[in-house]
Amino acid sequence: MHTLLLTTTEAADLLGVSRATVYELLNAGQLESVRIGRSRRIPRAALVAYVDRLCGRAHEDAA
Repeated sequence: MHTLLLTTTEAADLLGVSRATVYELLNAGQLESVRIGRSRRIPRAALVAYVDRLCGRAHEDAA
């Protein structure tokens, strides 16, 4: 089973970018996140949606 919510470090690793870049994307509103207490987590689906937008594809949910 895959983790549904990722840390910024995990998201950066999956995207192949730095953690600073992930924070820039979050601050620019290009990447969705949720707060749990003082922690910021990124839904795995938000990474897929972001990459789909970069590639010019509409996000389609698999049934």
